[in-house]
Formats: sequence, structure tokens, C-alpha cells
Amino acid sequence: MKLYAHVFGEGVPFLILHGFLGMGDNWKTLAKKISEYGYQIHLIDQRNHGRSPHNDDFSYEIMASDLLGYCNEHHLKKITLLGHSMGGKTAMFFAVKYPQITDKLIIADIGPKYYPLHHQDILDGLSSLDFDVLKSRGEVDKALSEYVKDVGVRMFLMKNLFWKEKGKLGLRMNLDSLIKNSSEIGMELSENSVYQGETIFLKGEKSNYILEEDVNRIKKQFPNSQIREISNAGHWLHAENPDEFLASLLGFVKN
Repeated sequence: MKLYAHVFGEGVPFLILHGFLGMGDNWKTLAKKISEYGYQIHLIDQRNHGRSPHNDDFSYEIMASDLLGYCNEHHLKKITLLGHSMGGKTAMFFAVKYPQITDKLIIADIGPKYYPLHHQDILDGLSSLDFDVLKSRGEVDKALSEYVKDVGVRMFLMKNLFWKEKGKLGLRMNLDSLIKNSSEIGMELSENSVYQGETIFLKGEKSNYILEEDVNRIKKQFPNSQIREISNAGHWLHAENPDEFLASLLGFVKN
């Protein structure tokens, strides 16, 4: 599968993988700052997200293979790889399978463990949208608010809106496939999978995605890793405290 990506900057290839229901563009503001430190940024849309192709097959193994195909297509021999949430899980699967390509690994607010499904309200809300009736972003926001109370989360989801044709909105993601395969999102990295390369896990201070009891497993599977907490931030740590996130990230990759 040929993945869509927005590429800019010059230097070391730095690939960024977004989270569930997101797209590469979610990272544009922060990525522009990263590019100033000698990196060629690749904001990648994973399959069934953003502008990348839609397909009924969906798992972390498949998404890691998609990423290998992307690296081969762009002749990327060594990459710095950053993934957030679902993208972080893809990045872990990729690094374990293709350590010769992965130079440095940055995982944003996700661990290798299994996570129970917790996006049902969001999926129900997105499924309920009837674009024959809803004709503006305001109307979509109002309809979504019945299911998703958090304004920030709604704004994030509504970045998927686009004009399919004159007067007709649609969603960029392949919602049917993502609902059908939603159980795949929480899948764990097999406990005997180990990546020996340099890794940093950045966790939000207010997030519950990486807990104290997860540290031993992280250290076992990523023995050359460090875990750093980003203050005053939840799961969307790169958006909630971008300065500290960027400083921690640069401190790691430039070391």
C-alpha cells in the first residue's frame, strides 16, 4: 500500500505516525519546529486514515509492513521514528521487526501492553453523522456533541471533514473498516518482542496510558529506553505542552 505523506525539511529522515482517527497533519505545527534542527519530516497518514488508501485489512503487523514499503519507496535506510498512541504501537512493531532501519525511537503516551477498547462513544458519534442532512461544520459539531462532550476531541475528529463534492461533506478516514477492526487498536506487542535500540517513552503527567506497573515491561522489551513525564499534559501531550514535549524529544535525539 502506497501511503500518503507530507514531506518537508532537509536532513535526517524523521517519520511521524499519528494516533487513531488522526492524520499526519495533526503534527504539522510541532513538526515544523523539529525540522529546524536538521530533519527531513515525513508526516505519514496510516492506512484507513487521512489521504492514505482504504482497505479492509488492518492490524499493527500490516501497518508496520506499510511503513517498510514507504521506507523502501523513499530509499530511507535509517530513520528516527516517532509515534503517538496507535502510531506509537505501530512504531514499536516496526522497530522490533526492522531494527536495522530504526535508528532512534520515540513513543508518545502508549505502552506495549494490551489496552481495552475505549473509543466506543466516538465511533458511535461518527457513525451517526448523516451527511445528507448535515450541511456545515457547525451542524456536524452539534450532532457530534451528543456523543463526544469534550470540545478538543470534537475539534480533533472534525479535522477529518472534507467536501466530497459541492455541498456534500464526508470523512477522510475509512470509518467502516476502523469500526470492524476496532479490537485491533488495543493489541499488545508480543511479550517476547524486544528492541535493543535507543528509545524514549514520553508520557503525559495526567494520562493513565503508562502506569507505574508498566515500567518493568517497558524496560524488559526496550532495554535501552528511558521514560520521561511531560508536565501538565494528558494523552495529547504534544498539543497540551508542546514546548516541554519538543525539549524532551530534542534532548533525546540530539544526544
